[in-house]
Amino acid sequence: MLNIKRLLTTIVFVVVTSASAQQLPQFTQYVYNTMSVNPAYAGSRQTLNVTALHRNQWAGIEGNPTTSTLSVHSPVKFSRIGLGLTYINDNLGDESTNYVYGNVSYTVPLSQTVNMSFGLNAGFTNYDLNTPDINDPFFSESFSQWNPNLGAGIYVSNRMWYIGFSSPRLLNTDLNKGEFAAIERNSYYTIGGVVFDLSEETKFKTTAIVKFTNGAPATYDVTANFLFFSKFWIGASYRFNDADSFGVLADYQISKSFRAGYAYDVPTSEIRPYTGGTHEIILIYELPIKRLGGVKSPRFF
Repeated sequence: MLNIKRLLTTIVFVVVTSASAQQLPQFTQYVYNTMSVNPAYAGSRQTLNVTALHRNQWAGIEGNPTTSTLSVHSPVKFSRIGLGLTYINDNLGDESTNYVYGNVSYTVPLSQTVNMSFGLNAGFTNYDLNTPDINDPFFSESFSQWNPNLGAGIYVSNRMWYIGFSSPRLLNTDLNKGEFAAIERNSYYTIGGVVFDLSEETKFKTTAIVKFTNGAPATYDVTANFLFFSKFWIGASYRFNDADSFGVLADYQISKSFRAGYAYDVPTSEIRPYTGGTHEIILIYELPIKRLGGVKSPRFF
């Protein structure tokens, strides 16, 4: 019987040693996890925001990729500064990568409705190779190392649209420095989205994210969502790259402070017969914003 875990580990080894590129995780619900790829997003929600996400990719395959993230960010009162903290834990078989990064942004109003934010992040990436199978021809010992890195980004937005450019990892760093290369190469992201009013109670939102990493294939994600009664989002997504996938996603505003979302992806590549798909859950807490008259404009991004 085919050992899928060994196959995945071998594929990852070949990709890492030939392409020498360690990529940041990718998410279907990237719209509400933007700070993980663009530090200029910190504070843009105009209130304290706490976002937790878990992604179980290619469920049913032993040693499949799993990713958990936690981000916290908020504007600094009576200033144009936003601060944030991001933690990402990414696992694949015997490999684990942890990212701990602080984020700071500064916002400049371009008009009464449009803001431009500049952001920087800095922190550490930890690459960990757990105790491997002693019969594995590629890995013969455990390994763990922390390396510093930094990034930068620009984020321009108003209530109905946004666009951003960023490089969350500017330095090329060898995370392993051992028998094989596990290089964290700089990645470049372009993100954007726009909302259209279809009726008083219905909105249509389309978004996209493009990622370029030196030594790895580019990825292109597009999503389309409908919003009903300012509470319930439902839509679909598609990812174009070497691991094409189609997904559906939904998001519900449980209360003024809490939101929950779920996404399910089905790969369209050769791996499809071996997996039950990809599951992604996101939970969001936001401190309610007090406005004169008690009215708060909804935030679409």
